[in-house]
Formats: sequence, structure tokens, C-alpha cells
Amino acid sequence: MHISVIGLGGVGSILIERLGRFINYSRDLNPSILLVDGDTYENKNYERQEFTQIGNKAEIKAMELAMKFPGLKLDSFEAYVNETNLTDVIRTGDVVFMCVDNHKTRNIVNNYCKILTDVTLFSGGNEFEDGNVQVYIRQGGNDLTPDLASYHPEIANPDDQLPDELSCEELAQSDPQLYFVNLGVATLMCWTFYNVIVKQQYERSEVYFDMRTMTADSKIRILKTK
Repeated sequence: MHISVIGLGGVGSILIERLGRFINYSRDLNPSILLVDGDTYENKNYERQEFTQIGNKAEIKAMELAMKFPGLKLDSFEAYVNETNLTDVIRTGDVVFMCVDNHKTRNIVNNYCKILTDVTLFSGGNEFEDGNVQVYIRQGGNDLTPDLASYHPEIANPDDQLPDELSCEELAQSDPQLYFVNLGVATLMCWTFYNVIVKQQYERSEVYFDMRTMTADSKIRILKTK
């Protein structure tokens, strides 16, 4: 198994710490893990991102995890994902965790996965007090679950930009995030990983949660016919 984690911000930096611990001490899983991010961790992010030093997020997190969990096979890809480098990040047969904050990245990753023979894609995102997690699975060239855009027109037709299309000023401006909600997304992604990879259960391919109402609602998504 090869795992790619795309985005190591509020969700991704939490996710990989929990996922790394589980994998390091698992007797059944021994994947290689690629950490992907072109962003730099700064002190202003300390309240919701898990890093111990300033630097490229993928590089720093790979070093931190190697010290904590010596059984992990880690590598870093220090760039934002775009249409020209996807083949360096995702290959057929991969398990992909997408922890990004823009729909355009979700769109290009989703569309690339649609042409692979085998892939499992977990995608998580959130607003300030609510969020959702999706899983898209292909096996033998066939979809086992709907792709990310099937029930989400905002992913099918994104109106935002990729991080490497933004200016430094635009990158510095971001919507407010809450650590507890980032933690909720990361936890639900771990739950989904366990159900799909370990238990081979994927009937419920999407889950929403709302911290304000203290609720979570999983969805059985039906494949749409063309």
C-alpha cells in the first residue's frame, strides 16, 4: 500500500499524527507514506496545526513523524498539487487523503482519480463549525462509490483557485478555522479509513457533522447512471 496525504494544515497535520500512530503499531499495515504540501508552517498557525518548528509543512512533518514513529516509511513532496504534478503524487492502487481547503484542488484530484484503475480517495473539509468527509473508491476500472463531484456541484464547477495560482497576499488571507472542527474532520477520516481499508465496508460513502447541533449524519450515496 502507498498512502498520499495532500495538505498538512489544520486537518492534515492532525490526521497524519493519528494515522501515523495507528500504522506504526499495526501488525497488518506497512505502507509507504508521501506527505504533500507547498505551504510553510508559521507561528500564527500554532492554535490549530501540529508542528514543532517553522518550515515547509511536508518536510517538517515527515521529520517529526520519523522521530516519533520509526516504523513508518515516509517521504515528502514539497509543492502544491496541480495538473502537472499529479502523476508524481498519486498512482493507481494508492490510498489518498485529501485535506485541502479549496474546491479546485478537489476537482483536479477527483478527475485524475476517475481515470485510474484502482484508487481509494478520502476527502475532508469544513467550515467554521461543521464539515464533511467523502470516500471515492475505484476497483478494476469501475466506481464502487460515487466520485466527489457527483453530489457536489461546487466541486464539479469550482469558482476558486489553486494555492499556487494565488498571490502571497491572497494566500495570507484565509477563512477562520476552529481546532475542534479540524479535529472532527481528521477523526472522521480515520474512522472512514478503518471501515474501508481494514473492515472493507464502504456502503456509507459520505458523512456530515455539525458541532453546533452535536450531530453527525452518514449518507448512502447511489452511483448515478450516465
